[in-house]
Amino acid sequence: MTTDLATLEEARDWAGHRVDEIGGTSVARVQGVFADSETDEPTWVIAKLGRFGKVIAIPFADCAAGAGHIWVPFERATLRGAPGIDPLKPLTREQELTICTHYDIREEKGRAATVSGRPEGAITSRAPG
Repeated sequence: MTTDLATLEEARDWAGHRVDEIGGTSVARVQGVFADSETDEPTWVIAKLGRFGKVIAIPFADCAAGAGHIWVPFERATLRGAPGIDPLKPLTREQELTICTHYDIREEKGRAATVSGRPEGAITSRAPG
């Protein structure tokens, strides 16, 4: 996306906002944000699908904030098919690469390029401190 990315502080305020998919339908609620374990740059928006649904990570760079919601350029089925995560545990290199594959983020660009060079099993994203 070509929009200016929100800062980590701004993204923290998204907690509780609804997540609207590409068609404008609300599909999830923001639970928080994860940041890179080395740079503290925001990496993933953590969202819960439905009332009792799983928790997923959505690429931070693809999120655009609005009044009380964030918009993501993914269809509902893509979001529902995303790998589930535990929002209380950091993400490892392998987990992030699996999530990147789901969203078609290839290892030669973006987040996949950032984490692919890190050691196996390394913690690459976490809830900011």
